[in-house]
Amino acid sequence: MVDFRQKPDICKGRSALRRVYLDHNATTPVRPEVVEAMLPFLQERFGNPSSIHSFGREAREGMEKARGQIAAAIGADAADIVFTSGGTEADFLALKGVAYHNRSRGKHIIISAVEHHAVLDTCAEFLTAGEFDLTVVPVDRSGIVDPDAVRTAIRPGTILISVMYANNEVGSVQPVPQIAAIAREHGVIFHTDAVQCLGKIPVNVRELNADLVSLSSHKVNGPKGAGALWIRPGTRWAPINHGGGQERARRPGTENVPGIVGFGEACSLAVAELEVKAAELRRLRDRLVEGVYEALPGVLVNGEPERCLPNTAHFCIAGADEEAVLTALDAHGIAVSAGSACVSGSRAPSHVLTAMGVPAEAARCSLRVSLGYGNTDADVEYFVQVLRQVVAHRER
Repeated sequence: MVDFRQKPDICKGRSALRRVYLDHNATTPVRPEVVEAMLPFLQERFGNPSSIHSFGREAREGMEKARGQIAAAIGADAADIVFTSGGTEADFLALKGVAYHNRSRGKHIIISAVEHHAVLDTCAEFLTAGEFDLTVVPVDRSGIVDPDAVRTAIRPGTILISVMYANNEVGSVQPVPQIAAIAREHGVIFHTDAVQCLGKIPVNVRELNADLVSLSSHKVNGPKGAGALWIRPGTRWAPINHGGGQERARRPGTENVPGIVGFGEACSLAVAELEVKAAELRRLRDRLVEGVYEALPGVLVNGEPERCLPNTAHFCIAGADEEAVLTALDAHGIAVSAGSACVSGSRAPSHVLTAMGVPAEAARCSLRVSLGYGNTDADVEYFVQVLRQVVAHRER
């Protein structure tokens, strides 16, 4: 087994500036083993998996092996995996496929206030078109949905509930099995975006009680451009695109075979190392949070470690300038993400922090630090040291 803490050579060919990547919730470096698995399908095994000749059969074999690897990683049957271009496509295929197929049964959809924009924007499109009604369930100060709030929101005509398994920004892990059980009790289809969970916490579709689960390759040290949607057999869902018979007519278009093969290998590695990796990430995360507390006594840490992804820490630094802090960290070779986004030229707090009730002043400077493959204690120490210097300099 490869030590996941081994430093990947992501700086090869660049300057001698120390570079520390702490943005693994955005994307992850592709592991060498994954690249090795992909190479034959970029070279001699380049065939179209729908072709019946030997070139096509080789590509098909590689793709079906990967389908089995991904299914095994989430406790599913391979036949129920539909390949997509990533988590975003998996989300809107799930939502649109359920919503349009069940319009005769009702037009009410429930989501949480902290969903990924793939879900939020799809539902916004529903509302703009006047096709469906939407209830947005709030979260508490830790970013957690109360299952009873979901139960209360269900009404006659509710056809779909979508609550993400773990939030991409603050890392809060939702009580998905309980929410899914409530949905099942009322005969409502349940979808969860588990993109951030794979390789960090156990993901078992049967234990989750979900009907549809979204996954993405590039969040688990696989390549970009590959994802998957698991659909429970018997779920009232229909494809929304047409033009080919690929994926059992569930998602048309020639499959991204090299990306899918890489996704499968990445899943196998992630599951094999999950217990050890999660414990190490949690240790590094806790050390980082402790260091930030000591360096910046007034910092606000969002979320609860016990109900959070083991690799994620989210801070608000009241009074600091977010863009200046991020720019200064980047100048020192440190990559982290902001918790806010530019909207129409003005910086607005993220919808996640707003939903959690974080004061606007604090939310204007927020940092998401997400650890992963290749990170070490030295990276944590360097980040804390530089952050202390950057904030102290900006406060002068």
